[in-house]
Amino acid sequence: MDGVKGKVCVTGASGYLASWLVKRLLLCGYHVIGTVRDPANDKKLAHLLKLEGAEERLRLVKADLMEDDSFDEAIMGCEGVFHTASPGFSISDSHCCHQKEILEPAVKGTVNVLRSCKKNPSLRRVVLTSSSSTVRARDDFDYKIPLDESSWSSIQLCEALQVWYALAKTLAEKAAWEFCNDNNIDLVTVLPTFVIGPSLPPDLCSTASDVLALLKGENEQFQRHGRMGYVHIDDVALCHILVYEHDAANGRYLCSSTVIDNNEMVSMLSARYPSLPIPKRFVQLERPYYEFNTSKIRSLGFKFKPIEEMFDDCIESLVEQGHLSLHAADRRPPS
Repeated sequence: MDGVKGKVCVTGASGYLASWLVKRLLLCGYHVIGTVRDPANDKKLAHLLKLEGAEERLRLVKADLMEDDSFDEAIMGCEGVFHTASPGFSISDSHCCHQKEILEPAVKGTVNVLRSCKKNPSLRRVVLTSSSSTVRARDDFDYKIPLDESSWSSIQLCEALQVWYALAKTLAEKAAWEFCNDNNIDLVTVLPTFVIGPSLPPDLCSTASDVLALLKGENEQFQRHGRMGYVHIDDVALCHILVYEHDAANGRYLCSSTVIDNNEMVSMLSARYPSLPIPKRFVQLERPYYEFNTSKIRSLGFKFKPIEEMFDDCIESLVEQGHLSLHAADRRPPS
């Protein structure tokens, strides 16, 4: 463990990514205030309370994205705030949820957290978890030029295609930049691609559930992805901490290890895990070819784990938690 550091707040601390971020922050020596909906829910929070350093340096407090001033207690006195909390939706829900259930909580919740940040004289920096979907939902880019942080998804296109996840993340990040620019708050945003890796919470989030379904032979959720960027959950957590600690960090940071087509991905997985009924092929969809330019985060010295490692770690976690059975011969995948 590093030396003991300052106090930071992580919103939505029991979530898939937030739990891993809390773990990493504790290992780095931070005092962490985590916001949750119900601090008395021992079953849902047990994985946080048993993290190394949690007994001494983790406190969980109640907060609700839709309640005004709800985050005041958690944020006051913190030097940093990591806003990872979002309404209960994911990329998988992008086409199926009603827009009002997604858009209003995403934007209002973000602004609520930032209003509490504004009241805190100790605040040094806010790190917001956004998404690469705020960059790539557009139909006017040159596929020969990798997308970078200067790109923004088209609100009109998101509305026309009813991709509410991308729209909610885009509107929330834009609202955050507007509020922070108006109120002189130092904001940095992290834009992860599809997050893969071990799950600390015992109940799988929709992202991990989608991966589990794929490993069990279902392809419904991944079918509509077509081409997708992937990143290890540990890399996303470490990226958040890096841009928080690095004084020169500013603006937006794409966080992605690799971008591949579905068929490339399942071909790799099938070769590594031949006993699993992973789909062999996907129907080829008409999706635009794109790559991401991640030179901005790499310029800070960041190195990403390869896609093989993120899936290996994810599968190992699913097996350990009893969600997936794996043939003994598959337990040591080829390097």
